[in-house]
Amino acid sequence: MTIPTRHESTRHESTRHDRWCRRGYRRWCRWSAALGALSLAGCATFSRDGGFSGVADTAQARLGKEVRWLRTPEERASAEAQVAALMRRPLSVDDAVQIALLNSPALQAAFQELGISEAELVQSGRLPNPRLTLRHASAGGVYDIEETASVSVLSVLTVPYVHAIEKRRFGAAQDAAAAEVVQLAARTREAYFNALAARESARYLATVKEAAETGAELARRMRAAGNWSRIDEARERSFYLSAALTWERARAAETVARENLAAALGVAGDAPDLRLADRLPDLPQSIEELPGVERMALENRIDLKIMRARIDALAKELKLTKATRFVNVLDAGAARIRQGPASQPYESGYEISLEVPLFDGGGARVRKAEARYAQAVERFAEAAIEARAEVRKAYARYRAAHEIAVRERDEALPLRKLISEEDLLRYDAAEISVFDLLADARSEIRAVDDTIQSERDFWTAKSALDEALSGSAPQTGETSW
Repeated sequence: MTIPTRHESTRHESTRHDRWCRRGYRRWCRWSAALGALSLAGCATFSRDGGFSGVADTAQARLGKEVRWLRTPEERASAEAQVAALMRRPLSVDDAVQIALLNSPALQAAFQELGISEAELVQSGRLPNPRLTLRHASAGGVYDIEETASVSVLSVLTVPYVHAIEKRRFGAAQDAAAAEVVQLAARTREAYFNALAARESARYLATVKEAAETGAELARRMRAAGNWSRIDEARERSFYLSAALTWERARAAETVARENLAAALGVAGDAPDLRLADRLPDLPQSIEELPGVERMALENRIDLKIMRARIDALAKELKLTKATRFVNVLDAGAARIRQGPASQPYESGYEISLEVPLFDGGGARVRKAEARYAQAVERFAEAAIEARAEVRKAYARYRAAHEIAVRERDEALPLRKLISEEDLLRYDAAEISVFDLLADARSEIRAVDDTIQSERDFWTAKSALDEALSGSAPQTGETSW
């Protein structure tokens, strides 16, 4: 029996170690290849519509309107043709809202947030790429070569958790885009009613100015004939000046209101060409009763839904932070090394990189995650309180605006007309002067203007109530995750 020498034993051990390392290296390569195949087979992919169908469904359910994400020249041309067809006729409030939803650059910019969020969602569902490292040095025919293939084990293990978090964020991005749609519709309705009321008001105030001008001219003639005093003429001229200035302010307000409407519609430089309906819509016979208005707000407001999703995502982040608090970097991979001449065989093995939590045990990261989660919970509680108060105030204004508008239309305006008709009869009977008659005519016209403003206030209060029930999109700083 031959007993191997110490040198032979060491050589055999080295050979066995080399074989084991080579097998390990081959196993690592096969595992890396399998991991890459798994990544290709199971990686997250982009949806056909970028998650926009949910936004479109919300717009249809809440507004009864079509909304599109214009991502191709063909889609943009189709929307422009539809907008042009609507602009060729006098716009109703529904037409104005539809134009804004199809034509607003701000809304299209908000939809791009969906693309950003979906890209982050898809990225979170893909496994990290392996890292290849090559170090090569030589001198006098002696080589020092090191080849390493590694992957972040921690990233692989946390992919499902990170993907779940990003999925919630993507859902919140969809809700935020839907909130932008609802807000734009509310702003457009308000701008439409303001523009329509401003036009009607300017029209009636022009009539007031004409009546005041007639009165001032009669006063001048009466004064010239010696039938009127200087103070009486001055009163009529003062009233005319006041009416003329009020009309100028009304014209300026009409211009501003039309420009605001044009901006809401996404129309550039065509505000004077906007064709509106002849007058404000008729008031409804009765207002909508909403006994559970606060509960409706808490259930349906989009901003509260977004905040709830954020709380869920932060809870997931907190759990993940606690699970990985001691390990922030963990890379593992196969290594192949040659040290010596070119004829020297490679040494095979593996390499592991691990961050040692010597100075930072992850406590600060956990504390930060806990504080962010607690902050989100408190902000949600505050938002819920404010939402209830907002919807109560909006509902109270809605009811009061309807009551005021109805009484202006059905009581105050008929009374002023009755007084004017009676004064006309008294004027025919020479019981009052022409100046009394003009004063009553001016009062009637003012009553008409008050009715216009009251009807506008009702419709804007209705839009404000709809917006309060739907909620608003959070600001960018509030939705940062």
